[in-house]
Amino acid sequence: MKWDNVQKLNDKDFRRITGVKRETWNKMLEIIKEALSVKLSKGGRKPTLPAEEMILATLEYLREYRTYAHIACSYGLNESNMYRTIKWIEDTLIKDGTFSLPGKKALYGDDVEYEIVLIDATESPIERPKKNKDTSTQEKRKDTH
Repeated sequence: MKWDNVQKLNDKDFRRITGVKRETWNKMLEIIKEALSVKLSKGGRKPTLPAEEMILATLEYLREYRTYAHIACSYGLNESNMYRTIKWIEDTLIKDGTFSLPGKKALYGDDVEYEIVLIDATESPIERPKKNKDTSTQEKRKDTH
């Protein structure tokens, strides 16, 4: 899915396709473009994909569980190049801290209420058909020779 098609969608469909709201997308794009400008100021090749398509490919990987090879084929890149791109986008967004989840210590605060759910996980026997000579696999194998 290319960015040209996605950007034309209304807000509801945009969220359904990408998994994020437009405001979140714009914040991600701002962070990535800033990181790209810093990265390119040191020299090197420009990325093959624009920032919008790099983010879109990353969201496809995270949301749809597509393989790197499948996404790379969609965007006309090599699988290893797509892996590096997605990994860089993930690392850049995590390093920024805007999209980080609170740590374990945030759960230990005094103002946290806990809800306890009990699950009955006792074992119960499963009814299975009894094996007899007519339905055993060895008998079936003998019939196929």
